[in-house]
Amino acid sequence: MRDYVEIGIGREARKTYHLSSIALVPSRRTRSSKDVDTTWNIDAYTFDIPVVAHPTDAIVGPEFAIEMHNQGGLAVLNAEGLWARHADVEAALARVVAAAEDSDHFFLGEEVTQATRVLQELHSAPIDEELLVERITQIRESGATVAVRVSPQNARDLAPVLVKAGVELLFIQGTQISAEHVQQGGEPLNLKEFIGSLDVPVIAGGVSDYTTALHLMRAGAAGIIVGSGDTTSDTALGISTPMATAIADAAAARREYLDETGGRYVHVIADGEINLSGDIARAIACGADAVMLGSPLTYAEEATGDGYYWQSSAAHPRFPRGVVIREADSAERESLEVVLHGPSADALGTKNLVGGLRRAMAKCGYTDVKSFQKVKLALR
Repeated sequence: MRDYVEIGIGREARKTYHLSSIALVPSRRTRSSKDVDTTWNIDAYTFDIPVVAHPTDAIVGPEFAIEMHNQGGLAVLNAEGLWARHADVEAALARVVAAAEDSDHFFLGEEVTQATRVLQELHSAPIDEELLVERITQIRESGATVAVRVSPQNARDLAPVLVKAGVELLFIQGTQISAEHVQQGGEPLNLKEFIGSLDVPVIAGGVSDYTTALHLMRAGAAGIIVGSGDTTSDTALGISTPMATAIADAAAARREYLDETGGRYVHVIADGEINLSGDIARAIACGADAVMLGSPLTYAEEATGDGYYWQSSAAHPRFPRGVVIREADSAERESLEVVLHGPSADALGTKNLVGGLRRAMAKCGYTDVKSFQKVKLALR
């Protein structure tokens, strides 16, 4: 039963919950974490761990994508980011980091905008399709699964180039997305028609409610991204996604669509409020099939941002929704293998992220990700 509260005469709001409000309740049976299977299957692709790296230049380049594949997960390259615009991307990234370091001790005020201005300037360069194809080819030739992100606004133009280059999973991702993107004076992007015209599976998001999730499933998406990552949309736009409720709502839409179609399963990928291994466990317990990680992966030495993090929305030319911020000091960074699989001396869950998930599943008595979605939950 949905919980609504009156916030004033004639105006109600639904009471929703963040992941931090949720606790897992172990059953009477426990298992060894060695018996836990974290395999995730989507369409024809199988991954050892249910972890997707967020499509930000702060983390994902071709080499990171290859190493993420080696560690059992999936990394998504941003087709509209620096890797598609600058041949000397290392120099471009260094400019962003240098600007952020100059204002590292500030969080608010004029100083913190310098790195954003650098990002905006770098993103004003046109997308070089040949360069983008070159980056994709590097990932494909390594044997890694090739996943690339485009925005809804540029999907129609870029998708044919990406598919021809060998992209295997196409992410159409924005901070908020709908089944039909409408703009005055332009042709709307009807995702149902668009997805139907492609020969590759499409994962679309982010969404924050049941209705939009169901619409995207009916549009033919193989996966739905719930949430919009670590953006400033809450303060800048007043838009926020309490992730525990949003994931559960999307999972309910998945069940309805499964019944509606007689068996077509659409995956739910959680993207937001996930910073520690316990957050991964909570997201899956609420109904997610996999999680999309952003800032937690800055602790990996292979991440391209040298410990800094920003989302693609931070480079928006008119209204950025994100800041360039240091997440991990040099002394805290270790290999991606350690960040995902350990061993770690950290007791808070910033490293050995998958190990934490495995242990949570084992303590609650579950041996696979799908069954773990049935674990009992408590409200803090």
